[in-house]
Amino acid sequence: MQIVVLAEFAVASGGAEKVAVESARGLAEAGLDVTYIQAIDGPVDDLLDHPRIRRIGLGNTDIWQRPAHRAALNGLWDAEAAARLGAALDALPVRPDLIHLHQWTRSLSPSVFPALFARGLPVVTTLHDYFLACPNGVYYRFDQAEPCALKPLSAACLAAPCDGRSRLHKLVRIGRSVSLRAALKRQRLDIIHVCDASVARMGTLLEGLAVTHHRVDNPVRVTKQVPADPARGDALAYVGRLTREKGVDLVADAARAAGLPALFVGTGPLENELRARPGVELVGWQAPDAVWSLLRRRARAIAAPSRWYETGPLTVYEALANGIPAMASNRSGASEKVLDGVNGYSVSPEPEAWARAAATLHDDARTASLGAAAHARYWASPMTLGVHTDALIAVYERILATRAVERLPADAAASAA
Repeated sequence: MQIVVLAEFAVASGGAEKVAVESARGLAEAGLDVTYIQAIDGPVDDLLDHPRIRRIGLGNTDIWQRPAHRAALNGLWDAEAAARLGAALDALPVRPDLIHLHQWTRSLSPSVFPALFARGLPVVTTLHDYFLACPNGVYYRFDQAEPCALKPLSAACLAAPCDGRSRLHKLVRIGRSVSLRAALKRQRLDIIHVCDASVARMGTLLEGLAVTHHRVDNPVRVTKQVPADPARGDALAYVGRLTREKGVDLVADAARAAGLPALFVGTGPLENELRARPGVELVGWQAPDAVWSLLRRRARAIAAPSRWYETGPLTVYEALANGIPAMASNRSGASEKVLDGVNGYSVSPEPEAWARAAATLHDDARTASLGAAAHARYWASPMTLGVHTDALIAVYERILATRAVERLPADAAASAA
């Protein structure tokens, strides 16, 4: 099988690219031939160094590095990027069987979709966010600090000042969403969901489009080892970007209410606000090995208190794999792996609920029990790269088999003629 994996970066600059790189490696290790197309110039992860992986760079620049007027226009439709992508696909020595898109908003624009559909190949995209339906991509009201309940591109949606940047930015994103809808109209798109909740949610938001939904867990690259001992830890920990929609203020408040330090690994807009709070420790971004070495020593639990419908923060799964209890927002897809009170807590992203859950971490025996259950339950059904790859290949085979059956009548008619 020949697969094209299309992403905007070739390193784990975010969750989407992390999954793209790791799945490309998994597919290659499973014996598939993979062409990894990197839209934006930049560093390349060592995982892409494999004899079955061919890498192609399109030479695009990040839209945030372009002049504002050009970024706005290119965000709506970037014909040059589409032409470069089309030329790269046409120049492949072997026609691919399927194209798997992971991200398109940072350089490719909606113009990527006609370029893909024009090649007559099945197109699959993994839903890492909600840009396929929602103009601001997270189906969240930044102006109200709560999930959105509006129909995308409805009159109420168009009027809502919901963007995290500005009304002008929202206007550009509305234009991009309109372009995207036009590009997807009467085209077939297969969508891979990384959590159960997004299947039902997007089934409603994408009404009117010819989409087929599939479900595959993200891969988690964690080596099995002796579980951590969270009862010996001293902090409630958070890993990720420091933003309000991710609920980092809830972590600081809950930790203080519970009499625990709040340990933050990452950077972001709320960094200065958090630094001014008592009991808060910020260590910035760290290499993955350093992160988990630190958390295995310090964390009584890992917090992921997203206010938006985050699809599947990998940190929760990595915590469970390490034997550290996870406190996850019940709006997050990752909470589907958390059995409340058994291997952590699935918590509404509200201050009182987080304070109550954090208070239980003072109990060493309870914390140890949560950690032991986290490790045991995760490794009873691990989300390894191999498991992810097998599920991904099964989806590809179903898609290709369906397309082959649909071609039979036309092929038979052609033979009869």
